[in-house]
Amino acid sequence: MRLILVGPPGAGKGTQAAELISRLQIQHLSTGDMLRAAVSQGTELGKQADGHMRSGGLVPDDLVIPIVIERIQQPDCQNGFILDGFPRTRPQAEALDTALQAAGVQLDAVLLIEVPDELIVERITGRRMDPVTKVIYHLKFNPPPAEVADRLEHRKDDTEQACRARLGKYHSETAPIIPFYESRGLLRRIDGVGTPQAITARAFEALGLT
Repeated sequence: MRLILVGPPGAGKGTQAAELISRLQIQHLSTGDMLRAAVSQGTELGKQADGHMRSGGLVPDDLVIPIVIERIQQPDCQNGFILDGFPRTRPQAEALDTALQAAGVQLDAVLLIEVPDELIVERITGRRMDPVTKVIYHLKFNPPPAEVADRLEHRKDDTEQACRARLGKYHSETAPIIPFYESRGLLRRIDGVGTPQAITARAFEALGLT
């Protein structure tokens, strides 16, 4: 099964991707991993991407998309893949769609995990990290043991200001890909509120895997 996973920050995409990967035995692909692999392998595309990364710039879409296509055509993606974190904008979605068609690759679904903004803020701002073990707790949903509570840190990415900025970017830049994929009959919406197990069940049902 060939999937794209979409949702706001804090929606639980990582948790659900892990469940789908385990159930379907498919590859989890992120653009960061693909770019680093292309660079380390010394491919022509990787060499070009490396130049942008070394200069501190973003790798342009006309390089990222061929690297994605190159990766999903490798043997370990024969059973399928989950593309996580890409595309992030509608132009990227449109360019990826064109490239997939040219490569003869058909997506099976785009899975959208929907969570209200205020719950996202609650989820993210309640996170605390143990600087010793690197374990992440949540003050409400996964409280830390008393013996480590005093040393927990509130990461700067988990403040309400940072969270709302990320949500704003998601709604302005990434959300426009939703109607794009909906118009192609690929979008599967699932309610991202509830236990991870309940959300996983909804994802499997939306994909016809029950």
